[in-house]
Amino acid sequence: MRKEELNSIVASVRAYLDLERESGVEEYYFASDEAVAAACADRPAAVPQGLDELKKEVLACRECDLCQTRTNVVFGAGNPKAKLMFVGEAPGEQEDKQGLPFVGRAGQLLTKIIEAMGLKREDVYIANILKCRPPNNRAPLPAEIIACRNNVKRQVEMINPRVICTLGKFASQTFLNTETPISALRGIFREYNGIKVMPTFHPAYLLRNPDDKKIVWGDMKKVMKELE
Repeated sequence: MRKEELNSIVASVRAYLDLERESGVEEYYFASDEAVAAACADRPAAVPQGLDELKKEVLACRECDLCQTRTNVVFGAGNPKAKLMFVGEAPGEQEDKQGLPFVGRAGQLLTKIIEAMGLKREDVYIANILKCRPPNNRAPLPAEIIACRNNVKRQVEMINPRVICTLGKFASQTFLNTETPISALRGIFREYNGIKVMPTFHPAYLLRNPDDKKIVWGDMKKVMKELE
């Protein structure tokens, strides 16, 4: 085994144990070799070429006023054959600068969560409901969500994940077509077009409310069991 591979494994185990400790639980989840292999396996249902064409469309999108203030369109990134997809609400300042999803402080926390699940960012797919940053990181407007929501739904169709983890109010309400608060939605599997959906709190919320990390970690355990 190469040194960098060993370091990656050690980092994943450390992140997992850190989140477990913050959650205050003493029992540990260990996926079997077969489950890990299945979570990362290539799947013929994915259509990478379709994603490339969709990305070209989205990069040129001018369907709402956010096209006038954005620096970059943030299409999404990750494994086009992923079994697990994370969907947030909108890019922030760093995402707008880099053109990549979840690369700011909230993104760093999401990366730790993914690694604690025994995966890497490149094993999953990460996207947002909106592909452009709202000014000053304000909440997405209903008209903006309507203009952009089909883009992420087309991404889902092409990737065809087994589980979608919706992060926060706007992503969860958009996919589940409901106005139910995220506090009531989270932690329970729902369904979108035959795909399991696990709503949970957004990492940005966890930065403001670190005590709730244990709640999200409990939700992620349910996702891990579903992928198993």
